[in-house]
Amino acid sequence: MQSIDRAMNVVKVLASNSTESWLSITELSKKCELPVSSMHRLLKAMIRHEMIQQDERTKLYGIGNIWLEYGLQVYDTMDYVSKIRPELERLIHEVEENVYLSKPIGTESLIIERIDSDKNSIRVYDQLGMRIPMHIGAANKVMLAYMPDKQAEEIIGELLPEQDRPGLWKTLKETKTMGYGISHAERTEGTSSVAVPILSHFGKVEGAVSIGFVNFNLTDSRLEFLIEKVVETGKKISAKLGYHS
Repeated sequence: MQSIDRAMNVVKVLASNSTESWLSITELSKKCELPVSSMHRLLKAMIRHEMIQQDERTKLYGIGNIWLEYGLQVYDTMDYVSKIRPELERLIHEVEENVYLSKPIGTESLIIERIDSDKNSIRVYDQLGMRIPMHIGAANKVMLAYMPDKQAEEIIGELLPEQDRPGLWKTLKETKTMGYGISHAERTEGTSSVAVPILSHFGKVEGAVSIGFVNFNLTDSRLEFLIEKVVETGKKISAKLGYHS
């Protein structure tokens, strides 16, 4: 029972730490009032159960992604999704293509919602809970483009060799200027996607809404229509979360 109390105290400290989302073992020991040796054993056990994670470079500790994965099981009760899902449903009725909601988690994104269109016999299908490296796809690039430079630099630095970074930075700059992301055949041949960021009250990137579609018969007017609708949806959702441009 004592171990459970101690583990949950660590989780609460990491979750409520407003100034820095990652802490050292020394900082955790002080905040949780445990000896470093006891904290070390506790953290190792928590990592095994994915309750926390450790950055291999900085050796700092942060909240584990398991909490988000558990949260997805009860996401319908969350105010966050209750504000977003009606807009996703409206979007899918307008565009008749599959619609996705992604959330950034470190160097990856997690697909936390997908609504399939029954109007289109050819579907672009990405599984719920799928993790995708942050430098791949329209949704991920638009999230990177709207993140603070320091945060984006850290993510890109972990994902790409130095010689490949300038090209991505150029794409991110263009993406932010346009206000949306676009991707062609990055993960699956013959498919494309357009995406916009979801921003909270202070402009923090909370996620991205994207439309996935096949592109073998894509016309310029159809692409413009999809972009217009996803941009419109992104603005509505961000406004619901308190963001005002």
